[in-house]
Amino acid sequence: MTGTRSASIFAFALLAPALVYIIAIVAYPLVDTVNLSFTNAALKPAYSWVGWANYQKIFGANFGEVIVRTFIWTFFSVSIKMIIGTCGAVLLNAAVPGRALFRILTMPPWVVPMAIGIFMWGWMYNGQFGMISGLLQNFGIVDGPVAWLAYGNTAFWATIVTDVWIGVPLVTIYLLAAMQSIPRDLYEAAWTDGAGRFYRFRRITLPMIIPAMVTMSLLSLIATFNSFDIIWILTRGGPSGSTTTMIIDTYKTAIGSYKYGEGAARAVMICIFLSLFCLAYFRVVGKINTGERA
Repeated sequence: MTGTRSASIFAFALLAPALVYIIAIVAYPLVDTVNLSFTNAALKPAYSWVGWANYQKIFGANFGEVIVRTFIWTFFSVSIKMIIGTCGAVLLNAAVPGRALFRILTMPPWVVPMAIGIFMWGWMYNGQFGMISGLLQNFGIVDGPVAWLAYGNTAFWATIVTDVWIGVPLVTIYLLAAMQSIPRDLYEAAWTDGAGRFYRFRRITLPMIIPAMVTMSLLSLIATFNSFDIIWILTRGGPSGSTTTMIIDTYKTAIGSYKYGEGAARAVMICIFLSLFCLAYFRVVGKINTGERA
């Protein structure tokens, strides 16, 4: 029935549930948010059209600092996760005793409910009772308690460390699966020719897992860029806004201050940035696939 009218109707019927889901869950809320961003919607039931006023307020306030902070937070978090995850995948892929046990031990940070893990890190960062501050004092590295979440610079890096701890297991397992799909014949041929481990990694492993690394980088970037739980539970965007990212600022504006129109404008900006990331990803993947076919 391929190519006939009945086949087209049947195909559309199969796609209809997915289309309804996308329209109801994704398309309609997105369109409604864009429309809301051009209004002065607030807690009051009535609101009016204000045009680009909400977007002008965004760039007239300190939102530029929030954007830069978000990009810095995302860059370091994703970069560290990819580096540690790649190294962990290489070690777990090696033929060492107890390899299965090590693979199981990488999963707890990802398996443990996120809120519980974040609360655990919050206690570890505590200056009076936290393990980190206590260990530093015992080894004589610091003279007194260090409240990691009480200062802007330390709180910023503390949230990054927590996000890395949560995200590394997924990166490791994903890249490990990519490494295990590489044909063993390539390694055996290189080993026969006298190639060392670093050479085999640089010439065989790394080129073969680049597509997986690019995909994982994008998924991690989107998740990190939209990360709310970690920062909100640990610092609520403080102290003095030092850990306030775009998603935190959007929540504070829309939900905390009841400025739904301005919050919607900030949400649209987040959507635009993530769309640009996705476009860049597809271009990179397209070039990689073109290079492979060549």
